[in-house]
Parts: sequence; structure tokens; C-alpha cells
Amino acid sequence: MEVINPFKLCSGLKFLGYFMILLVFAIVAVSYDAVVVLTWGPKLLMGGFHSFLAFSIIILFHVLLLLLSWSYFMVLLEDPGSVPANWILANEADNMEVGSSSLPEHGATGDATYSSSDGAGRRPTAYCRQCQNGKPPRCHHCSVCQRCVLKMDHHCIWVVNCVGARNYKFFLLFLLYTFLETTMDTLVLLPSFIKFFDEAKSHSGSPANLVILFLAFVLNLAFALSLLCFVVMHASLLLSNTTSIEVHEKRRAVQWKYDLGKKKNFEQVFGTKAALWLFPLFSKEDLEKIPALRGLEFPIRSDMES
Repeated sequence: MEVINPFKLCSGLKFLGYFMILLVFAIVAVSYDAVVVLTWGPKLLMGGFHSFLAFSIIILFHVLLLLLSWSYFMVLLEDPGSVPANWILANEADNMEVGSSSLPEHGATGDATYSSSDGAGRRPTAYCRQCQNGKPPRCHHCSVCQRCVLKMDHHCIWVVNCVGARNYKFFLLFLLYTFLETTMDTLVLLPSFIKFFDEAKSHSGSPANLVILFLAFVLNLAFALSLLCFVVMHASLLLSNTTSIEVHEKRRAVQWKYDLGKKKNFEQVFGTKAALWLFPLFSKEDLEKIPALRGLEFPIRSDMES
């Protein structure tokens, strides 16, 4: 009798992800209507300081929305990193050159390990039974995507994609700009939210407009508060060169071997070009010189090299 793999059911989460994309667009539309159309757009015609303030808020709103959307679509469309099909073959060829190799030992969890001697000592390499391929360091199999992902952090249903080595920077920027946008929306809608109760009692405002203002304020406040926790958490992970999956593994280690210092850890994700840090882009030079951005090799602390 064939054993059913329950993890294959996780692939159904992709359909939920498509709904989440529509939800993102809906929240952006409601926020745009409340901030630009209903609240601050009309104040552009008032003249004086009110017009200047309204103009500044609307410009900042659109700049953050542009950066947010750019980062979002980069996370959505960019491959987080896949293991090359010949990754095992390449390693076996290297093993044959040094004269020793061993086959993977399959475990009950679906992964197996084998060790190969490369002249500098024995180096453990993981093997994925589902993908029938080797697993580079920090690589994990995603039960939703049904494939191995390089330096996998997590599968994000908001973008219907995994967050891994090649799109983690874009995900962090998406988090940051969404937090800034929702925080700004909350602050600029606060006066209208307070005024909402007076207008609701006196029935002086349009019911549809009142609902949009109320809904936009509550949604942006809720997202700003929740995203603050995620921004702080991922900032901590970024500066310690850790993924969400590796948190428990790091706690068991006396020293985390991938922790190269805050500056180096930051550059392992954002690159060395400061001019591109705030944009979902990498320079060609960084992609060539920083192996971690490609997701197959990662430098470790010099005091932990064997």
C-alpha cells in the first residue's frame, strides 16, 4: 500500500497565496482612496501651509508606495534560489579527484547525509530524497513549493513564493517600506478618524466615505503594529546572519559559524554598494564577488574553519 505524504497537502497553500495577493491590492486601493482622494487631495486647493503639507504627504505616500510595490513584485517574481540539477554530479566529480566518496544514507525524515574528503578535511553534505539531489549548506526543502530552496528563510503566503538567498533582500525592503507606509497612513488619517465619530453622530458625512476612512485607519494601524514585530525580528536575524529556520540550530551552538560581524552579515544580504541598499537591486560586482548572494556557498568564521 502506497504511503501518502501529508506534506504534499501543503502545496494547497498556494491557492491561499493568490487570495492574499488580491487582499494586498485591496488594502492598497482602500488606503489610496482614504489618504489621497478623500483626506489630503482636497487640501491641495486650500493654499498656504495646508497645501504645502498636503503636497508633501501625497508625494511621500507615492514614493513609499512605489518602493513598496517594486520590492513586492521582486519578491513575488524572483526565484529564491534553486539547487542546480547537476549539483550532486559536480560534487561526486570533485570526490573522485581526491580518491574517496561515499553514498548518501537515507533517513526517516527524507534527508540523508554523506561525507566527502576534499584535502582540507571531511565535509558533511546533505541530500534530499524528494528532489533526488544534493542540498548545499543552509538549503531546505519547501513542502509548499515542493522543491529545495537555497538559504531558505520561510515560505511567504503573501507573495506565493519562498524567501531565500536570492530574494531575501527584496523581502526585507518590502517589510520595511510596508511598515513605513502603514505607519504614515495611520498618522495622517488619525485626525480624520477622530472626526469620524462626530460626523457619524451628526450624519454630516457620506456613509461610504466614513466607512472607507474608518476601514483604512484600522487596517493600517493593525498592519503597522504587526509589521513592527517582524521588522525587529528580521533585523535581528539579518545582523546575526541567521534565517528563521536556523534560529533553533543557532541556540544549540556555542558560536554561530555564519556570524561574521554585523557589517559583514549585512553585506551578505544587501551587498557592498551603499547606493543600492534601499532598492531591490544588486550590482553585477556584488553578485560575482559575494557567494552568499548566489546561495550555494557561505563564508564561515575564521576561528571555526576546520
